[in-house]
Amino acid sequence: MTVENTPEKAAPQTKVADTKKTAGNEAVALVKDVVVIFLFYVVFSTFGWTSFHIPSGSMEPTLEVGDRIFVSKTSYGYNRYSFYFDPSFISEGRLFESAPERGDVAVFTLPKRGYEDFIKRVIGLPGDRVQMRAGRLYINGDLVDRTLVRELTYTSYNGTQRRVKEYDETLPNGVVHRIYESTDSGLYDNVGPFVVPPGHYFMMGDNRDGSSDSRNLNDIGYVPAAYMVGRADITTFSLYDCDQGKDIFCPVGVPLGRFFNSID
Repeated sequence: MTVENTPEKAAPQTKVADTKKTAGNEAVALVKDVVVIFLFYVVFSTFGWTSFHIPSGSMEPTLEVGDRIFVSKTSYGYNRYSFYFDPSFISEGRLFESAPERGDVAVFTLPKRGYEDFIKRVIGLPGDRVQMRAGRLYINGDLVDRTLVRELTYTSYNGTQRRVKEYDETLPNGVVHRIYESTDSGLYDNVGPFVVPPGHYFMMGDNRDGSSDSRNLNDIGYVPAAYMVGRADITTFSLYDCDQGKDIFCPVGVPLGRFFNSID
């Protein structure tokens, strides 16, 4: 009887051991999956596209507060600022370099501002002469055309009422984009001329009276080509506040009109 009963007593112990082994294997597999997904994300966001969110209204109406966007790092090539934490052992010189074009909506970093990222539109190329006179943009002495689209009143993301004129602005290379103007006598509406240094770009927000940009030489100023991170290509989704009163498709409070739009 004693010999016959021994296997029956050992069986539950074996089952418990097998259960622990299976749980351990599943935990290891889960950790491996998480590591692979993380590495894929790092590689994809370093060499392909990375995601940014829009925290301010400086690029209205092109980009709204709450928009999530994909920025192409393939557009301008790779250097130190393409990587997380801007590693100092990587050169500022670019691999597969391509120059930004006038009209690009671009993300750039500023070491003098603690490596903070900004997004503005490329207005002036190296050697250009840029000036604002009575709210109008001049590039190399030529007035940049703008056409009134409409006037509107809306509630800004910080809760203030704003009355603006919305224009289509046509840059010298034919790029057409929307801008907001509250007034033609604002803080940066009579500044310049600015001569863009070699290897630098002149950046401006589309919300002309709500953007600190290259027109403020003591803040952003001319942006070196090395600091360009990538070109903004598309909005993925948005947490835009539908109560602002703009003509944006917002069924049941969801700003679907901001989802998957190309950025011009």
